[in-house]
This record gives sequence, C-alpha cells and structure tokens, in this order.
Amino acid sequence: MSATAARDGAAPREQLSLFVTPRARGEPDAAGVKGAVRAHLGGALDGVTLPAHVLGGTSSWSFPGWRGLVYEGEHSATALARAGLAAYASHKLLGAVGLDKTFYRPAPVSEFARLGAQVGDQFRFLVKAHRDCTTVFRRDPDDPRRTIRNPRFLEPEYATEAVVRPAVDGLGARLGVLLFQFPPEAAFNGRGAPRLRERIEAFLRRLPSGVPYAFEVRNREVLSPDYGAMLRGLGAAHGYCVHPTMPSVSQQRAILGGADVERPRVLRWMLGHGRAYEEAKQRYAPFDALREPAPDVRREIVALLGSRRADPGSPGCIVIVNNKAEGCSPRSLVSLAAAFHAVT
Repeated sequence: MSATAARDGAAPREQLSLFVTPRARGEPDAAGVKGAVRAHLGGALDGVTLPAHVLGGTSSWSFPGWRGLVYEGEHSATALARAGLAAYASHKLLGAVGLDKTFYRPAPVSEFARLGAQVGDQFRFLVKAHRDCTTVFRRDPDDPRRTIRNPRFLEPEYATEAVVRPAVDGLGARLGVLLFQFPPEAAFNGRGAPRLRERIEAFLRRLPSGVPYAFEVRNREVLSPDYGAMLRGLGAAHGYCVHPTMPSVSQQRAILGGADVERPRVLRWMLGHGRAYEEAKQRYAPFDALREPAPDVRREIVALLGSRRADPGSPGCIVIVNNKAEGCSPRSLVSLAAAFHAVT
C-alpha cells in the first residue's frame, strides 16, 4: 500500500479537515490572518527560559484563551491553528510543540514542511503517530457500530509509509521525537504485558533506523527493566507521562532501572489531580490561568531531569504540557522554569 493510499483510508470523514481547515464566511484567508497573529511580548513569558537541556512546549498552539499571554489580539482557534505557530515559536520559553492531530489522521509531507517552515532551526516538533499503529481495535469501515481487530496495529510497513517517512521528509532536523502512544487496554495487563513488549520490539526492529522514536504506554504493567533496556538498545526511548493511569514519573524511572536509566528524552504532563480528560477540559476552559496548580509534579519533573547546571553534553528532553494538567500550559511552563531556577 502506498503512503497516499494508506493516509486516504486512515480516518473517518470528520477528520478530513484537521490540517486544512475550511475558511469560515467572512474570515480572512491564511495570508491575511498570518499578518495579524503576533506574539505577546513583555508579558508573563518574556525572558523566561528553561535549562539548556530542556525544550518546553504545549499540546498544540490554537487556544484563543492565550490572548495577552502568547498572542496579541483576539483570534479564533481556526485562525491560530492556521497561522499562529510562528508567533508561538517566537517565545524563547516555547521551543517545541506537540502535534496531537496526527494521532487522528496522518499528515502528508507537504503539511509537515509547511509547519517546519514557520519555525527556527532549533525548534522541535513532537509528532504523535497515527492511532492505527497503537490501538488493538478499530471501527468496522463497513459498519461503524461494530469494532474489529485493527490490522494496522504495530504493523511496520504501514507505520513507515504513513507515519515515519512523511514526518522525517517534511520536518528533517526539526523532528524532535515521533511518539507512539498506546491507550490503556485490559489486553496489555497480566500476560498481555510481556506480549506487548515483544510486539513493540519486533515492530521497532523493522522501522527505519536513525529516527527519534519514543513509546508511551498507559498500562503500568508494561514497564520493566528489560523493557527499558530493549528500547535503549534499539535507540528508542520510554515516553514519560504524567497521567492518572500511570505511576509518578520518578516511579516510572525506578521501574525501568533507576539510576542506570539515561535522562528522559520526552516527558508529557497530560492530566492532573486524578481528573478525566473531559472533566478537566470543562473545569479549566478557556485555559487562561492555573486553576489547580500541582507543585509536587513540578518538583518531580525537576528532580527527574536534573538542575539547570546539568552537564551540557547530556541528552536533551522535550517536555510537553497539556492545558488539562493545571489549566494553562504556557503558565505551567513558566512555573516549571521557576522550579528549575529554585534548585540552582
């Protein structure tokens, strides 16, 4: 199957406009919007930096609630999605971003190239692999009311053509990490945990080499020292995740091997306070303030990644924060930067 054919059949109809959003009546076109979206300077983000070995970012950049914090002026989510990335990336604090939409539908090379052209050489993208790579079941295309076993689950040919090559060719060095996120599945517990580890190893061995891969699981039983060693041996990384289904990030490191484990390459702070995604979304919208700060999580992240005086030759880490962690991911990064400063 070609990459184009794979992508064309990869998602239900409602996902077709994730990257090229139709223009609303009366809304300026992309060129007009681009000139209007400017970074908000002199505010809470101005002059704030993370340690040199940490690149901070958020899950997407298209949030109107960030007016006066990340962006100047008032813009719709559609306008920001289409033309706000350059303004977002002009903040020193925001050196990375997560592309969550690629989880729902793979992006073509041209879309990755368009995004990469809007940021500087040091900026990095965390690209989420299409969910067909990591979900055991999918909707039956002939009967959406039914679920069937997903033939693309950990299928290396599909992943290579539809996910890996477009991201690598479109972003080049700006590809910070290609993340395979597994949802929590009962099938991955008990005897299913070692089977999943074996499937991931076989899958990884058949993917193109030299690509920064990470694997994020949501079943704690999958983690083990052997699993961590396998990923490292094949040049991949464990995706650390702050999420109610997982142990704390310090516990994840201990399970994977403790002091013998290298500094994390990717960490995502997704949810906090034991809340589900929709509950946090309703509670925290429009994502303009820290509604429920979690200083204990910040301290854990600082301890895991090391102080600002870390060896400059040590591996870097991309830290992606979601609005559903504390209420406003840019402000979470400001607080995280302050926590790093506090230990120097």
